[in-house]
Amino acid sequence: MGPELTCRELVELVTDYHEDALSAGERERFEAHMAACEGCSVYFEQIVTTIELTGNARPLERSPEITALLAMFRDYRRTV
Repeated sequence: MGPELTCRELVELVTDYHEDALSAGERERFEAHMAACEGCSVYFEQIVTTIELTGNARPLERSPEITALLAMFRDYRRTV
């Protein structure tokens, strides 16, 4: 096993870990860091929950209210 991962390195590897795309050594380092770092464990759980929820989300209907709201956000960004 290589050197310990930093929190920043773990964040960069979350997607690869979730998609089972890490080498065995990287996976071992990732899991060792998660076992020792509560903050990264919570972060990973939040990412997985977000992925699961957005995967089940339906596209927004383009009602007149939604269209108007999106236009307001676009206009706001231009003025800030």
